[in-house]
Amino acid sequence: MLRDVTLGQYFPGNSVIHRLDARTKILLVIIFIVSVFQANGWISYALCIAAVAGSIWASKIKPKTVFKGLKPMIFIIALTAALNIFYTDGEPIFWVITVEGIVKAVQMTLRITLLITGTVMLTYTTSPMALTDGLEIMLDPLKKIKVPVHEMTIMMSMALRFVPTLIEETDKIMSAQKARGADFETGTLIERAKALLPVLVPLFVSSFRRADELAVAMESRCYHGGEGRTRMKQLHMARNDYVALIVGTVFLAALIVMKRFAI
Repeated sequence: MLRDVTLGQYFPGNSVIHRLDARTKILLVIIFIVSVFQANGWISYALCIAAVAGSIWASKIKPKTVFKGLKPMIFIIALTAALNIFYTDGEPIFWVITVEGIVKAVQMTLRITLLITGTVMLTYTTSPMALTDGLEIMLDPLKKIKVPVHEMTIMMSMALRFVPTLIEETDKIMSAQKARGADFETGTLIERAKALLPVLVPLFVSSFRRADELAVAMESRCYHGGEGRTRMKQLHMARNDYVALIVGTVFLAALIVMKRFAI
């Protein structure tokens, strides 16, 4: 299960999606999230699915890799679907299950799946450094009101970088504990939670050690925040970026119109 967590991972490539500016992709993700919440009918959801499928195809990332990241979220998706099926009022077809509940459960499942799949494409196709630079540039006006934009973005970048490392470290610790006879898969929920204590303690120790080493490394390189810092790679908006933003805006406008007319 831990190996299925792909949050924060970056898959290098030279596709159309990879070549887009980081700021463009951030804006497109925001537009897509708003668009998914505007989806109201089956045609709207079909367009959102087509948009995700098109971005996956354009990025040249295997669909298996993309949907692999959904496995850790299956419980949440299933719980959301079950709650909508059993607690939605309408015409009952069996016990308390209603037609409206089934429709709403399918739509909520699609919505969560689309949101997760659409947003992870940002980290899949954008390097952490480019993502950090893009966010810092977009939030630059907040510096005028003394918001520590650089510090916030650098913390986010480091957090994303360490997610795969922590997952790998957790997997190694669990494998070592299993080799010593630990059982994480049987017993009651409380028993399995207690069994995780021998994993959490060394994981926290390892995390604090890595954080201390990172702090020492940054101080050794005379890091003093974002004041006066320059970037080795400058971000530039190209023609494809403007085209992508126009397409995204038209897509959002179409869904808003479709929602108004209940399509």
